[in-house]
Amino acid sequence: MKIETRAEGREQSAFASIRRYARPRQARERCGICDAGLAAEHAHLIESAVGRLTCACEPCAILFGNQDAGRYRRVPRDAWFLPEFQLSEVAWEGFSIPINLAFFVHSTPAGRVVAYYPSPGGAVQSLVSLDEWAALVAENPVLGRFEPDVECLLVNRVGETCDCYRVGIDACYKLVGLVRMNWRGMTGGTAVWNEINRFFNGLKERSSHA
Repeated sequence: MKIETRAEGREQSAFASIRRYARPRQARERCGICDAGLAAEHAHLIESAVGRLTCACEPCAILFGNQDAGRYRRVPRDAWFLPEFQLSEVAWEGFSIPINLAFFVHSTPAGRVVAYYPSPGGAVQSLVSLDEWAALVAENPVLGRFEPDVECLLVNRVGETCDCYRVGIDACYKLVGLVRMNWRGMTGGTAVWNEINRFFNGLKERSSHA
C-alpha cells in the first residue's frame, strides 16, 4: 500500500483546483435590466410597445413592473384552469387557426386581440375576427378581466381534450419554445408530443380552478 506524503497531497489538491476552474461553467440567465444573476424561476417583464419579454430579478420586477405608465409590465405567475369555459367547434373554426393549439392576447400596439400558435419556426400570428371574439366574450365574461399584453387565453384541443387556461404570456412562449426545439420531420415526432403533454400536465397541476 502506497502512503501519500504531505507534498503529494498538496500537489493533488492543487491539480483538483485547476481542474475545477478549467471546467466550462454553465451559462446563467441574467436580469435584462440590471444584469444580476437569476434563479431558474424568476420574474418576467414585457415591453408592451414591442411585445418583447425580459427576464428580471425580483427588485427590478417590483420597481419597473408596477408603474402605471412605465415602459414595462410584469407578467403574472398565476395560472387558472377554466373547466367551465365555453368554446364550441363552430366557434373554434371561426378563428381559422390551422392547428388545435393556440393562445389569444389583447395587444395594446395592435389595439385588438390577436392569436398565436406554435410552429417549428416559432410563434405564428393569426388575426382574430372582432365579431367572433365578441361572441366568445359574451359567452365567457371572464375574458373581460384578462390584463392586456400579459395574460392569455391558452387553448389545448389536441386529441380528445378541449382545455382552456388563463396564463401569463411567458408560459405561452415557453410552449412555443418546446415545440420549436423538439419538432422533427413533417408531423413533429414522438418527442415533441411528449413534451407538449408534459407541459400541459404540469400546467394543470399548478393551476387554480376558476
